[in-house]
Amino acid sequence: MEYGKIIAITGLPGLFELVTSKNDGAIVRSLDDKTTKFVSSRIHNVSHLESIEIFTARDNVNLVEVFNAMESSNAGLPDEKDAGAVKGYFEKVYPDLDFDRVYNSDMKKMIKWYSVLKDNNVELKLTELPEEEEEPVLVEEPVREERPTRQAKAKKAAEVKVKAKEEKPEAKKAEKEPKKKAATKAKKEESKDKKKAASKDEAAAPKKKTAAKKPPKKK
Repeated sequence: MEYGKIIAITGLPGLFELVTSKNDGAIVRSLDDKTTKFVSSRIHNVSHLESIEIFTARDNVNLVEVFNAMESSNAGLPDEKDAGAVKGYFEKVYPDLDFDRVYNSDMKKMIKWYSVLKDNNVELKLTELPEEEEEPVLVEEPVREERPTRQAKAKKAAEVKVKAKEEKPEAKKAEKEPKKKAATKAKKEESKDKKKAASKDEAAAPKKKTAAKKPPKKK
């Protein structure tokens, strides 16, 4: 039986095993008579034993730590009705208890609960929480630039030269075409200008008068 399933219920004596939880309560099984019943959350409060802490002279400790001290001690359990014997027992088993805040009724209850747990062979051990898996950290390796070899450099230079030779004729051709077009256009313009100048000269030149022929005189 797991210690993490053991609960105490207000208003009910003894300890119980939590069978299942519900919205309005829980199904529990008694560790004393093994009976199963429903416990309403409107009437009772449920406390898990592994969530209970005990006052000490220093920091609070979990109840299971006191139970473990009782289990490892050679001292026999005292009579619950003898308050002096109960306090003397805990002064030997767990002397760090804050006896001003841990009352005799609390110590009697711890003795009863410890006896029930041992009778039911409950291992006095807290529930182990699953370990969180650490996310792997990705380390980016620096990118190494490969230096070109001599052969690669020579090959690249040869390719550049071949490409330049192929581009030169086309470039020269491209350069000549606009020049040729410009020369043809200039010739056309010059021809037009000459024609215009000739027509102007013709218009400006004075026209020659034709002498009228006189009729021959009659004899």
